[in-house]
Amino acid sequence: MFDLETWEMLSYVVTVIGLPMAIVVFVFEQRKERENEEDEVYQLLADSYEKFLRVALDNPDLRLFSEGKGPELSPDQRERMLIIFDMLISLFERAYLLLYDDHMNEKQARRWRSWEDYMSDWCRRDDFRAELPALLHGEDPEFSAYIEGLAARAEAKV
Repeated sequence: MFDLETWEMLSYVVTVIGLPMAIVVFVFEQRKERENEEDEVYQLLADSYEKFLRVALDNPDLRLFSEGKGPELSPDQRERMLIIFDMLISLFERAYLLLYDDHMNEKQARRWRSWEDYMSDWCRRDDFRAELPALLHGEDPEFSAYIEGLAARAEAKV
């Protein structure tokens, strides 16, 4: 059907056009898959923060969303507050480990800034900052340094 010259020319066409095109498509698909995985991780973290907020809302006596110094807490309330703060630190550490990078693209940086805002908001609370050293015991050292920096900046603004 085809002679040797035709087959040879078709092999050149595949080599010159087809192979680079396949590589480009492969790289594009890999990048798209990576972005989808990053979106999924971000969504799972956002869902976890929403669950945390529900826990906080289920404990209105702790006044976790009030500004300023709240009322004196009973031992039971204080224990619940510490458990909730511990949950929060675990969530923040997970977000840090999964989302933070020194070299983020714009989309990654935008996602990270939303978590940084959450952390900064909590670091403005005197009671949270006071418990931070104990809460960070055993946590990732880079995360600990990061959130301690946020807490120091928040305390300086107060």
